Amino acid sequence: MDIYQHFRKDEQPFIDKVLSWKEQVERNFQTKLTDFLDPREQQILQMLVGGDASDIKLSIEGGAAHAERKRAMIAPFYEEIKLEDFQLTLCQATYQSKFVKLEHRDVMGAFLSLGIKRQKLGDITVKDGTLQIIMADEIAPFVTTNLNMIKKAKIKLEEKPLEEGLTNEQQWDHSDKTVSSLRLDTVLKEIYHLSRKDAASYIAKQQVKVNYKIVEDGKYGLQEGDLLSLRGKGRSKLVAVNGQTKKDKLKITIAVLK
Repeated sequence: MDIYQHFRKDEQPFIDKVLSWKEQVERNFQTKLTDFLDPREQQILQMLVGGDASDIKLSIEGGAAHAERKRAMIAPFYEEIKLEDFQLTLCQATYQSKFVKLEHRDVMGAFLSLGIKRQKLGDITVKDGTLQIIMADEIAPFVTTNLNMIKKAKIKLEEKPLEEGLTNEQQWDHSDKTVSSLRLDTVLKEIYHLSRKDAASYIAKQQVKVNYKIVEDGKYGLQEGDLLSLRGKGRSKLVAVNGQTKKDKLKITIAVLK
């Protein structure tokens, strides 16, 4: 059976990477710790590795109860995996929220401006004048030394125990919709109450992501579980496809992040 038939073509490079990790662990009996993975990558990893194989096991950890981005550990079945094995560091800083407004994207932009790859960064939480970043252990000293300004806010990052992480539980509003197809432009139009022209424009301007990747083709076919984001209008997801109406339209359940 062709394993690729269950996934999209653009996911094949990541699938190859996962299969390589799996083979290395099985052959060398050595644990593999990944960089941070987004939820779709975690899902693919669990589908390919997290089955009933008796010789390896998979564990995933993001450092917080509702973490979205997580590191994964693929290990021989007999290895005991502990939280510290994931090599996660929580850094925290405070700022004057009365004078400057910081958002997730501001912290992300400042972090990436240091020349560090996104894969080394876990979840970012900004709340009530406090910001927290979960990152890989190996970059924490560099980040705490060099990340001292975000927008106009001067900050001083300090390491904190993971158990002091702020709660970041996401709340989603669910609703049922009817669409003519699962094309990206069609579903985007319905979720965000756009005209077809505006939906196409957002896509053409590279302002739409599906599963954390920019998609420029309005005909791109969506699947259950896909996470969408539209710049300036927030995130949503296609929760379920619930069959067809008598007029051959598709009944779907969508959710929008509050």
